Amino acid sequence: MSDLRQNPGTQSERPLQRTIDEARHSKRPRSIIGAYIALTKPRVIELLLVTTAPVMFLAANGMPNLWLVLNTLIGGAAAAASASVFNCYVDRDIDAKMDRTKHRPLVTGEISPRAALIFAFVLGLGSIFWLGGFTNWVAAGLTACAILLYAVFYTLVLKRRTTQNIVWGGAAGCMPVLIGWSAVTGGLAWEPLILFLVIFFWTPPHYWPLAIKYKADYDAADVPMLPSKVPPTSVGRQMILYTWAMVLTSLVLIPVAPMGPVYTVVAVLAGAWFLWSCYALVSRAKKGLNGTSLRAMKVFHGSITYLSLLFLAVAVDPFVTPLLPSLW
Repeated sequence: MSDLRQNPGTQSERPLQRTIDEARHSKRPRSIIGAYIALTKPRVIELLLVTTAPVMFLAANGMPNLWLVLNTLIGGAAAAASASVFNCYVDRDIDAKMDRTKHRPLVTGEISPRAALIFAFVLGLGSIFWLGGFTNWVAAGLTACAILLYAVFYTLVLKRRTTQNIVWGGAAGCMPVLIGWSAVTGGLAWEPLILFLVIFFWTPPHYWPLAIKYKADYDAADVPMLPSKVPPTSVGRQMILYTWAMVLTSLVLIPVAPMGPVYTVVAVLAGAWFLWSCYALVSRAKKGLNGTSLRAMKVFHGSITYLSLLFLAVAVDPFVTPLLPSLW
């Protein structure tokens, strides 16, 4: 893919060049290390690791080998970082058009596209061989699939072509549960597949509120994110459908694992609360509220709280349930 910044002379490329120049001068430059870290999207990595470690506790039915957990998290973090850098490399042209992303290092020129691409490959290959050497090659193979899903299937194939991009592309974010489970057991089972589906159904109601807030950005970049193509009420109704599917799937884990009272209570209460927040969003949209009054970001942040609580319960439940044999 050609770097659009290299030939700013044509009429069509001048607006993009002006956007890049504005981004370069609108924020104080970071250190080179800080710029590379920014490319990896640390907050995304943090969320992915939140779903990896608890599944390892579930797979071990208690405390897994802590050295194994550490090595899995290191490999998983490197893999997620690699996928994010690939994403920044491919999307550097549209990132320059969006207020939310115009300060990314590839847009500001703090890091060159060539350097970023090398960084992405080093992280990706390093994560695969790290997990192959310190866990097993099943986990390493699943890690390679996760990187390809995000960097190729989502970023290159889906993102600029369909409003359902985040639905199917979100499968990449579900892979950590499979990687964590396989790192402990050397294979897969129904439990991680159920949790895979929980995250799969969680992704649209998690991401679409963010896309509602930044609708103007996606319009400017001509990215067909669902909230930029349909009204908030339609987006909210689809969010409710996915959230119902997510909650019901989370309850399927109870008899399959089986899970005890900690997970059961959290899955029911947190799921009901998140459902209520989606219904409330639709209610506000029907009243014609928009912008900050719609409070879409409240649902976005609530989705992160929901997932964190659910997976915390996944980790804690194996320790608590054996202590309550007479009650459960």
